[in-house]
Amino acid sequence: MKKNLFLILLGILAITLIGCQRGGDQTGGAPKIALVMKTANNPFFIEMQRGAEEKAKKLGVNLIVQAADREVDVEKQMQIVENLIQTKVAALCVTPSGSREIVPAIEKANRASIPVLIIDTRVDAKALSESNGKIATFIGSDNYEGGKLAGEYITKRLGGKGKVAVLEGIPGHETGDSRLRGFRDAIKAAPGIEIVASQTANWERDQGFNVFQNILQSHPDVQAVFACSDLMALGAIEAIAAAKKSGQIIVV
Repeated sequence: MKKNLFLILLGILAITLIGCQRGGDQTGGAPKIALVMKTANNPFFIEMQRGAEEKAKKLGVNLIVQAADREVDVEKQMQIVENLIQTKVAALCVTPSGSREIVPAIEKANRASIPVLIIDTRVDAKALSESNGKIATFIGSDNYEGGKLAGEYITKRLGGKGKVAVLEGIPGHETGDSRLRGFRDAIKAAPGIEIVASQTANWERDQGFNVFQNILQSHPDVQAVFACSDLMALGAIEAIAAAKKSGQIIVV
């Protein structure tokens, strides 16, 4: 969390330097920079907003923060971005809800000469290239490596042998796909580890609970679960508690 907070602060600083010559009011007011998050209901993004607002205040930036209610609402995020383009903000910081779906909005921002900074979730490189769209930069963590480390940790905790389950993110979403790919690659190196179930819980806590509860019923001998997000992991922990198995199943 602290690492990602640092990244968003760095991002605000970077686009402040890009946008300081545009987006202010006609009297020379502070440049308007927009931060569009996937949702404002996730602790990760709440912390991201807090960090961005703190840094924007120190830099004298007029920060506009907007988000959809749910991470899966790609259409709503697109509407938010397009509306902000119409208001002629100096720059856009976006954590894409859809790696491919965000590309048309990036194109529109490019045509309006508004720099776009992508945070946390990478844009689909092929789709961006085919559209001739451009981003100012990407700031985020290595999700593949994070998933790989999780797989290696579970393998070590289980002594190289055991049954594990996976709570996936939104299919086609770069962040979750990369974490899942890294995790699976780590597990491939441990032939004694078996993935008995792998299902999406769409980044949401309640779905994490429901999906893992069903997995526990089908595979009561599961020994560990890898969740592609913290909220889904919290849902899994609640399902474990409901099954009276707290402390018996590793949650990563």
